[in-house]
Amino acid sequence: MAKITENLQFINEKIEQAKNRSEKKQDVTVIAVTKQVTTERAFEAVEAGLIHLGENRPEGLLAKKSEINNQAKWHYIGSLQSRKVKQVINEIDYLHSLDRFSLAEEINKRAQKTINCFVQANVSGEESKHGLNRDEVIPFIESLAQFEHIRIVGLMTMAPNTEEEEIIRNVFRELKNLQQEVVKLNLPFAPCEELSMGMSNDYEIAVEEGATFVRIGTALVG
Repeated sequence: MAKITENLQFINEKIEQAKNRSEKKQDVTVIAVTKQVTTERAFEAVEAGLIHLGENRPEGLLAKKSEINNQAKWHYIGSLQSRKVKQVINEIDYLHSLDRFSLAEEINKRAQKTINCFVQANVSGEESKHGLNRDEVIPFIESLAQFEHIRIVGLMTMAPNTEEEEIIRNVFRELKNLQQEVVKLNLPFAPCEELSMGMSNDYEIAVEEGATFVRIGTALVG
């Protein structure tokens, strides 16, 4: 298995090249998606300088955090069931999958701090994907004003699993456009300055289209 430091160097170089191609200047944070690797491998990621780790199940998150604890910032990147909110919400720094009002209610009820949330948008319209339709995103965000423990830091999406670059690019571009619409609303609880998009196979396109967080598993930690 390749060293994480080598993988990270390669990925960072690709990110810089993508930014240069698009003449974009945004900071890009790499989230090491550790959901399919051991705690030991996740700890290697931290030692390589990756402080942002992503998990998609409460069990995996809690097991790894018990060993790694505050050496990392924790991102919950999977769909979160309302009944499992109490297990994880005070253990994470970011939630990437806020997509329904009932989930927001439960988060606000259980949270003991402000939770940085990404609203998940299903820009591609695929039935197999979670997230709100494009037209639902802004009304949904506006409905969250009442929740003092929720801060909407950005939007998240997943591109279709396709080799057609233009399809992927259009999805990321559409999310960027939608994010800009939210920013213009000047909502104090929803600055929405971040874009969580791009994974191992499409993070370069995502960065070209404005991603500020990329979620990389296979290409980084295996």
